[in-house]
Amino acid sequence: MKYEVNAMGKQCPIPVVMTKEMIDKSAVGDEILVFVDNETAVNNLSKLAAKKGCSFVSQKLEEKKYQVNMKVQEKKAAAESTQEQIMCDGHKKVTVAVISSNTMGNGDDELGKILIKGFLYALSQMETHPDTILFYNGGARLTTQGSESLEDLKNLEKAGTEILTCGTCLKHYGLMDKLAVGKVTDMYTIAEKMMGADKIIRP
Repeated sequence: MKYEVNAMGKQCPIPVVMTKEMIDKSAVGDEILVFVDNETAVNNLSKLAAKKGCSFVSQKLEEKKYQVNMKVQEKKAAAESTQEQIMCDGHKKVTVAVISSNTMGNGDDELGKILIKGFLYALSQMETHPDTILFYNGGARLTTQGSESLEDLKNLEKAGTEILTCGTCLKHYGLMDKLAVGKVTDMYTIAEKMMGADKIIRP
C-alpha cells in the first residue's frame, strides 16, 4: 500500500506526529510519501524513520517544498518508555511536568509561545503521558480561556493526566474565573507533587 502525508505549512512537531500515526497503522512493505516545507522537518523525519525501522529518501522539489519517501521495513514494538515507567519493585514511576511560563526558553517571547504550544501538543500525542502537569506563575495563562493549548491539555486530561494550576497565580493575573481545564491547587500541593515525583520535566 502507498500512503501520502501532506504536512506542508505544519509547525514542529506536527509533521512528525502525522507521519508517526501513518507508520503505526501501516504494514511491512508499505510506502509513505510525506511533503513538508522546511529542512528541519526533513531532518526530524529522518530520525523518526530510523527509530521506526523505515527506509528514508528525501529530495527538494522546489523552494520550501520537500518530498520524503519512507518504506516500512520492520514493525518495532511500541515501548518507548516502558523501562522508565516501571520501577524495580514493580510500581509505576510518577512523572510530573512543571510549567512556570507561557513561553519556552529564553530569548524571543513570540518564538517561546510557539515552542510551548508545540511542546504541549507533542505531550498530548505521545503513547505515555505525565501523571501530573503543574502550572504556576506565567504558566497559569496556558490553562485559561484564550490559551491556544486548551485542546491539547483537555486531551491530556481525558487520557488521565492531572492538570493543576496555582490559585495564587491565577488570582495575581486576574484569571481565577477563567480557568478552562484542570483544577485550582495550592503551593503545598505543588511542592508535594514535586517531592513525590520520580521524574520532573521542565520545558
